[in-house]
Amino acid sequence: MNRVGSPPAGTGQTRRLALAGSEGAVQRCREFSRQALQSWDWLPAVDEEQQAVSEDVLLMVSELVSNACLHAPGGPRELRLNWDGARLRVEVTDASPVPPRLLPYAGPARPGGHGLRVVDRLAGAWGSVPEREGKLVWLEVPSPLERP
Repeated sequence: MNRVGSPPAGTGQTRRLALAGSEGAVQRCREFSRQALQSWDWLPAVDEEQQAVSEDVLLMVSELVSNACLHAPGGPRELRLNWDGARLRVEVTDASPVPPRLLPYAGPARPGGHGLRVVDRLAGAWGSVPEREGKLVWLEVPSPLERP
């Protein structure tokens, strides 16, 4: 089955969720992201691959927002989702100028420090850029929707 959700490639859509503080931020961002994926026809998924990519996106959103909750004063400021039909870009802004970094691998029994490693393995690309008095952490995922 060929399925192309809106928007068509090149038109792009951005969804923004303003955040104030860390309380409940991860759950709010996951639900906001789930609704965006539904509106873009990623969910409900038509096959296992599409389901897996959608679940990976929700997990990575949780990880980026959790990092902002744990490490940035005031928590995350905004979640942005931009889909252009070919790729999804997720951005989380916060007030800390300190860029995220992968911690040395210390084994699965060590609590914490695994979130960016998950993002590093699942995202097509990720990084951070300074933004005003803070930073923007981003990741990109190719669209799982089949092209005609």
